[in-house]
Order: sequence, then structure tokens, then C-alpha cells
Amino acid sequence: MPQYLLSVITPADGTPPTPEQLDGIRTQLDALNDEMRAAGAWVFAGGLDAPATATVLRSTGGEVVATDGPFMEAKEYLGGFTIAEAGDLDEAMKWGGRIATITGLPIEVRPFMGQI
Repeated sequence: MPQYLLSVITPADGTPPTPEQLDGIRTQLDALNDEMRAAGAWVFAGGLDAPATATVLRSTGGEVVATDGPFMEAKEYLGGFTIAEAGDLDEAMKWGGRIATITGLPIEVRPFMGQI
């Protein structure tokens, strides 16, 4: 079955949810993950720390150089993701729509290369 990346797009200048709001979002996402597991669609999911915690590795002249911070400045960043198995794009988009409803954030749905 094809796998899709459901990316949570987070605004860089947005106001983060309060701890109470975040607890509610996590509870709803946990329930959705359980539903996806039961449907055989859930592969993996996770949230990511802020871009400032990133380290970028570049290979230059056979040597790997590490740079702190994000690769580029952006108005949005990848805040989390789910990898889902779905019969087709429409099914993947239904799962992505559920995540968008819970988080209030845009969700990008993208198939892995060679999957469709």
C-alpha cells in the first residue's frame, strides 16, 4: 500500500498554543493515531522541536561540516509529521484533513517517490 507524508506546517511567527491547548491537541491526536492504527493506516508520527534546535550537515570537499540552526529562514517550518499508508491520495487526504481539523494548521500530503 502506498505511503504518504502528512506534514504539519507551522507558522514561524505564530503564537504557540498554551500548555492546556497543547494537552487537548495531543489527546485528540493520540485518539486519531489509535484510529489510524486500527484502520491499518498508521506507520509513524512525531512532533519536532523548533528550527533553532536543528543542525545542518553539508559535505564539502569530502568533509562534513555542521552548522547550528535551520537550513534557511522561512515563514513556515515543519512542526511534525505522520507517515500513513493509504489506498490512494483521497484516503491520505482524509487522514490529513483530520489532522488539520485537530491542529488548526495546514497539512501537506505528499506520496513517497515511486509509491503511486
